[in-house]
Formats: sequence, structure tokens, C-alpha cells
Amino acid sequence: MNVMTRLLRRLSLFGGGALLALSAFSHAGDGYVPLFNGINLEGWQGNPKFWSVRDGAITGQTTADNPTRGNTFLVWQGGDVADFVLRLKFKIVPNNDQGFGNSGIQYRSRLVNPANWVVNGYQADFEAGKTYSGILYEEGGRGILALRGKKVLIKADGSKEELATIGDSDEIQAAIKPRDWNDYTIVARGNHLAHYINGRLTMAVTDEQADKAAKSGILALQLHAGQPMTVQFKDIQLKKLGATKNVVFIAGGPSHGPGEHEHRAGLMLLQKCLDGVKDLDIRLYSIWPEDPGVLDAADAIVVYSDGGAGHIAIQGERLAQLRNALERGAGFGCIHYACEVPKERGGQEWLDFIGGYFEMYWSVNPHWDADFDSLPTHAVTRGVNPFKMRDEWYYHMRFQTGGVTPILSDLPPKETLNRPDGPHSGNPEVRAAVLDRKEPQHVMWLYDRPDKGRGFGFTGGHFHKNWAQDDFRKVVLNAIVWISGLEVPPNGVESHPTPEDLVANQDKKGR
Repeated sequence: MNVMTRLLRRLSLFGGGALLALSAFSHAGDGYVPLFNGINLEGWQGNPKFWSVRDGAITGQTTADNPTRGNTFLVWQGGDVADFVLRLKFKIVPNNDQGFGNSGIQYRSRLVNPANWVVNGYQADFEAGKTYSGILYEEGGRGILALRGKKVLIKADGSKEELATIGDSDEIQAAIKPRDWNDYTIVARGNHLAHYINGRLTMAVTDEQADKAAKSGILALQLHAGQPMTVQFKDIQLKKLGATKNVVFIAGGPSHGPGEHEHRAGLMLLQKCLDGVKDLDIRLYSIWPEDPGVLDAADAIVVYSDGGAGHIAIQGERLAQLRNALERGAGFGCIHYACEVPKERGGQEWLDFIGGYFEMYWSVNPHWDADFDSLPTHAVTRGVNPFKMRDEWYYHMRFQTGGVTPILSDLPPKETLNRPDGPHSGNPEVRAAVLDRKEPQHVMWLYDRPDKGRGFGFTGGHFHKNWAQDDFRKVVLNAIVWISGLEVPPNGVESHPTPEDLVANQDKKGR
């Protein structure tokens, strides 16, 4: 971890002003390096007959008098890249009546014919037409690897399995501005590849064909052969991703009295407790990140906030942004009230993302002493001892039919159902489950998603003071490491917050 990264992480442990400053800094740079100076082609090489800089943009152009006999490329001279996020703007304009125009961004590719600037490899495609923008194409290789709106697994033998539909192709196309500037983002992480146009995930691929899948290679811009066209690129930024896993913490605002629903202080404490975990980098946001690119680079996202209709993650375009990141493969965790979303907006997504959620008129939210006297064997329970804790443990959650692993379970006492029936207090189904059938209730669970992503739900966390209990804290720290894709330490994540740490950064609530 470099000095600047460590300094920024320390800054985020101070008050709200410093935290907002950190967020602003992250939006401005956060590891992104510009690859184009906006003036000339310094750092790029290609055939000068076709490539130039016009109006502050890299411009590739063919005309009737100056055609290219084959696809030609402008190659970035910064060397090979492996895992990365690439962001740029593109515009394509056909110079013909047929409306033809095709281009793309090569990555993890190779220069196969230097004399004619011919590049082969993965290509993030785009065109002036209405079919191929956003697909994954392998130039000079396997051809189309994933069409728009599809999540695809390329197996070791080269066969393809469609894992999911992640968007409607026509709707993706409708968000692309013809003959105008559009945003393109490419994320390559291990054998996972994802493309976004104007914030919409257009496809996601896991490439397991070892003899074909490129782990690193060059970046290049394509000018397609054929009818005359002009393509332009600008605002090209690259963020290289190392072995470090990037975790985004998102905290909701204050809502309860002192010491309750301390979302920001709680996440800041957990961030500090995870500081010693190797290859884990956590960025904490006290508001939803203004730059959707923050989620593009995330290996995991954790939300600790109020829920229900005002849930921070389901407002406006945020649910789509979150879905983009998770369908790409990022892990997702929800703490306490963040586990509750409306059934009609977020319910199905939470089932798909973390395997369960608090559903009104089905789940309940009493305060009670839960006794976790037996824990399952799992990476997330490493080093966690049985413990007992009073909290607002939500229970009788709505769960997926498969893939869910209960972690903390207990049979609630009958006193938890003394309140009259209501959206959060009781209902005939929960009374039958607890009072009649004596079914233990799961208040923390893990979810192994079919797409190989991971999620967790933890319904405790109402009282900030509970984070002082080592096992209560450790099981959540372990879960965060697990959803990031890192190995949980043999004895779990060890942490030793001081009494000062436990009272720091709490919101001032005068309500």
C-alpha cells in the first residue's frame, strides 16, 4: 500500500468534512491516470494517414480517397495492462449514406502486424448501427464472445453458457447517443470482463478457456475498414488494479438517537479494524458515490443505512448502478436496516444479491437477547466464539430457495411477538413459525450467488456499543473479507479497537 493510499485511509477516520473531502478526491482521481493529453498523439502510435488530434480528441478517419484496406489501430505505448478499469468517451460518425461505422477498444491484445498496425485480442465493440455497441468481440480470434445484454461463461473447452440476461439490447441501444459523445467503461479483473456504455452494463464474461483467454496485453483503438467514417476518443483514463481487493463502504445518514444507527461511525470503525488485512483496500463514502465509476472498480460493496422506501441504494438510478456492479461479479453486504427494502422495489434484487431481505408484513424487528450457542463451520466463522447479544435482531426474513448459508441463528422468545400485527411487528406466519413450529430464525446469513458472486445479510447493528464485543464484530469483519474474494485468516480478522475508537465519529443528533 503506497503512502498516499494509507494517508487517505487515515483521513477517512476523522469527521464528516474530511470524509467528504476524501470522496471528492476519489471522484477526481482515485488511481486513474490520463492516457491522452488532449493536444497530440504523444504516447500513441499508428498510421498517420488515418490518425490525428482534432478538437481535443483522438480522431480516426477514412474517406473515399483515403480508405484503409484492413482494420487499422492506434496503439498506446504504455506497455501491457492486466487488471484495470478503462474509462473514455467515444463518438462515431458515418461519412456515407449507408450509415456504416464500426470501431472498438482493444484490451489485453497483441500487435500481430506492426507494419500495418494490426492488433488482435479482446475488443469492446461499438458502431454507428444498432446491434453491436457494447458486445465483446475477439479481433482475429474467436469472434463474438458475448452479445449485448448477456452474461456468459466461456468454458475450458471453448463452449459458451449463458448465465443470465442482464439487460434488454434495445433498451441499452436507446441510451446510446448517435453521432454524439458516449461514455465507455471496461473492467478486466482476472478472467472476468465487463463493458458499460453510459453507465449501463452491456455484457459480462467469465473466460475460462485457458489457451485463449488473455491475462494481459496492449490497449489500442480501432478504425474499421469499409465505408468512410470518423471515430473520436477523449477523456481516456486508466486505473490499474493489482492484487488488492477494492471494497466500497456506503453509509447512510443519521436517523435515530445517540448510539443508535451510527452508520458512518460503525463503518469507520470496521474500516479501521480491517486496516491490517493484506490486499484489502476500503474506501468509505458518507453519501452514495457521485461517480458511478467507484462501483465499477469495486470487488465488494457494503451498505449500512436506513432501509425501507428511503433506502439509500434504491433511489433513482442507484439500484441499476448496484445491479451493474453485482452482475459483473462484485460481492455485496447489508448491515441492519439496510437489509430491508420494499418488496416491489428491491425485494427481488436483494434475493438475487444477498439471498434474503426484510419483507414488511412478513418479517419482524423486536429487541431481544439472541444466544448464538452453536456456529456452523465456515470461513466466516473462523475465530468466532459462541456469544449472546441484545440487539434489534430482525428475523423471519424472506429467503432464496437455495444458496443461503445461515450463520447466526436462534429461536426468539415468545415475548418478541407480543406486539400487535403490523408491517414490522407481527403477522400470523411468523407466529406460526416461532410459537408453533419452534423454528430457529436466521439473523445473519451468507449467499453464494449462481454467478459465483457472494453476499451477506447481518440484521444486528442497531446499537453502536455492540461493536465492542469481539465475536459480534469479528463475524462481520470476516464476512466483508469473504465477499471481497479474499481468504479469511485462519483465526478470523483480529482487531483491537480502543475505547476511544468505539466512541469516535458518532453523529450529532439533537432530535
